[in-house]
Amino acid sequence: MGSGQPEAATGPFLIPSYRLMLPKLIEIGPIPIHTYGLLLATALLVAISVAARLAERDGIPRKVCWDLGFVIVLSSIIGAKLLMVLTSLDYYLSNPSRLVSLEFLQAGGVFYGGLLGAIFGSVIFSHRTKGVPFWTVGDAAAPAIALGQAIGRLGCFAAGCDYGLKTDLPWGVTFTSEYAHQVVGVPLNVALHPYQLYESFATFGLFLALLWAFHRRQFSGQILCTYLAAYGVLRFGLEFFRGDVDRGFLFDGLLSTSQFISLLVVPVALLLYFWRRKVHAQGKKRG
Repeated sequence: MGSGQPEAATGPFLIPSYRLMLPKLIEIGPIPIHTYGLLLATALLVAISVAARLAERDGIPRKVCWDLGFVIVLSSIIGAKLLMVLTSLDYYLSNPSRLVSLEFLQAGGVFYGGLLGAIFGSVIFSHRTKGVPFWTVGDAAAPAIALGQAIGRLGCFAAGCDYGLKTDLPWGVTFTSEYAHQVVGVPLNVALHPYQLYESFATFGLFLALLWAFHRRQFSGQILCTYLAAYGVLRFGLEFFRGDVDRGFLFDGLLSTSQFISLLVVPVALLLYFWRRKVHAQGKKRG
């Protein structure tokens, strides 16, 4: 960890921050195995496994959950890439060849786009598959998504992407990898907020809270709506510590794209929460 000085000094943990950065895990000949890609794949597998186990408790076969997981992965990738293009539309209109570049394929995309894509894919899958209620699988998926985010953000930290603002705080991190700078543009030799770790820790805490709530839920949709509202609040606040400029901004830089989406997601999630609770209460009265 850095001390806030330009050089890679040591902080209270006595660990040079650059040692925590490993954009390339290994190289097999000319092919690099990126830490980010490995951790992202791990996050997806772990998330689907957790969601499948939770959904199985609600009577949904594990095989169906893995089929749904495959649909979610595809739809989330499409959604993440699409929102990434929309947030940098001028760039891609001026450089359309970048849409078929290795850089575009390697980019993770925008999380909210992936989340919206995953929800859209889940709705279609649930509609076409008998015995797979959307709200039920959504409740099982919510804690898993938060856990996947916690793992995935560690990959971001290793790669240096989604980096934070400059800071003089003792836990600031200093990146020194020229390769990472060339690929994701992370500033070198200056202490930054470890935004990736902030979100990783926050989403892991959210995972634990949602897992606890899952076993105590009172109506279907409760956990999914709670996740959407809670993550929206977390993301809105955490965005103030980010320093990368390619995530997109609105209103003359007042809000980042993700902050604006959070302002839309939170009230919608709360409305859906109270609607689902009302539906549940009405069903109990009729029963």
